[in-house]
Amino acid sequence: MKSLARKIPDWINDPQSYRAEGPKKSYRTVFISDVHLGTPGCSATQLVDFLHSFECETLYLVGDIVDGWQIRRGWYWPSSHNDVIRSILKFARRGTRVIYIPGNHDEAFRDYTGLEFGGVEMVEEDIHETADGRHLLVLHGDKFDGVVLYAKWLAFLGDHAYTALLKANSVWNFARRKLGLPYWSLSAYAKHRVKNAVNFIGRFEETVAHAAAEHGVDGVVCGHIHTAEIRQIGDIMYYNDGDWVESCTALVEDHQGALSLIDWRAETWERELARSNGKAVDAGRAVATA
Repeated sequence: MKSLARKIPDWINDPQSYRAEGPKKSYRTVFISDVHLGTPGCSATQLVDFLHSFECETLYLVGDIVDGWQIRRGWYWPSSHNDVIRSILKFARRGTRVIYIPGNHDEAFRDYTGLEFGGVEMVEEDIHETADGRHLLVLHGDKFDGVVLYAKWLAFLGDHAYTALLKANSVWNFARRKLGLPYWSLSAYAKHRVKNAVNFIGRFEETVAHAAAEHGVDGVVCGHIHTAEIRQIGDIMYYNDGDWVESCTALVEDHQGALSLIDWRAETWERELARSNGKAVDAGRAVATA
């Protein structure tokens, strides 16, 4: 793997660190995609929290980590987005193999496949071997999406509408937080309904599974459609790791080779709820003994 000779920005080596609650979990492999750094909808703080909760041997970045479409329209890059980059590069510095597979929103990085930057390998796609000997094709998945493949202008129009939905989603959940209610994604609900129609026309999941079968592998890991999923399609196991815009999900492999989905937003909500209940119990005890 060639090294891309560029000076690493000073902010990457910022000594700021984050403290995860309790001991870190240990995974063999972690897959994340569709972070969309550079957009207001990116759940960067939640992702940093997740990245500091585990250690792993291999970290796959399965496309759309940076949103080049949004950056071309206007610059948005708060410090939390720098924190995501720092956290990822910290994995590479500590010996984790980090593999970046560009997607359609960060397709400019496809010009650098075969190179390495800051310990991060840039590849078009990869074959991952699990601990139990299965082989999985890993790719973003955009080349199988009928909207992106056959009508780029339609996909671009949809991206604008999706951004507007994310803004409405922020207002909606601000009100829910004030009422003590958990996060609910208006944009995920709307996109799920639209994407079901797209998948029906383009047969996205079936097409991805068919491509995996042609590679002679046991399964496929992808992202792109922001819908976390594990299901059998014919002889192929289909895995989608979701996104870090609405759902905040990741796909993880344990040291025996079993793969499962992590719903970090749900875990965070449960943790905060347990903490709040604990404080309420402590307050009750204080009143009782006063």
